[in-house]
Amino acid sequence: MSERADLYRRHAGDVFRFALYLTGNRSDAEDITSETFVRVWTSAGPIRAQTVKGYLLTIARNLFLQGVRRTSRQAELPDQIRDQAPGPQERVEQKAELARVMARLQALPEVDRSALLMRASEDLSYQEIATALGISLAAVKVKIHRARLALGDARHPGEDP
Repeated sequence: MSERADLYRRHAGDVFRFALYLTGNRSDAEDITSETFVRVWTSAGPIRAQTVKGYLLTIARNLFLQGVRRTSRQAELPDQIRDQAPGPQERVEQKAELARVMARLQALPEVDRSALLMRASEDLSYQEIATALGISLAAVKVKIHRARLALGDARHPGEDP
């Protein structure tokens, strides 16, 4: 009988039992036992006869601890994970809404469009807009209000205000 087979025959039961007590799972214990002997057989250094069993159990324990560390970094995912990204139907609706809003924005008189854009995208004050456009403060407020209403109608066609 070869030295490897003899080593396995004498110690496999002890290593398996030790691994089974560590893991509580027969399949995991079998994996640890086989991996333990593979590592011993592929190691470069000699094994001293009086420490073989301790050496094998140390390898088995280290394999168990590696598995515990690997498992602790894994998180269980819920069965149903909902994709937060909009679906194809939502994307089509959003594109259609954007197209309606952009068309309505372009249909506004230039001064109304400019007033709205200065307020909404450039965050200018009403007074700054009035000065830039050369119109009264009251006119700026009316133009921005009406432009917002027009764009709101384009976003939600058919809804009553």
